[in-house]
Amino acid sequence: MAIMKMKELRALSVPELEDKMKELESELRLEMGAVASGVTPKNPGRIREIKRTIARIKTIINEREKEV
Repeated sequence: MAIMKMKELRALSVPELEDKMKELESELRLEMGAVASGVTPKNPGRIREIKRTIARIKTIINEREKEV
């Protein structure tokens, strides 16, 4: 899955954001599991980008909850 920017994420609805976050969290678990088992990751920066995207999604969801 490609990492999304804030502009792309803001265009999505809350249910779509929650689905995207679930996908990213499962992908993060796979990456972290591979690292924990001793496998060298193909792209070491991928874990960091996944974490940042999850944080972006949580920020947008939080902002939208405060608007209502």
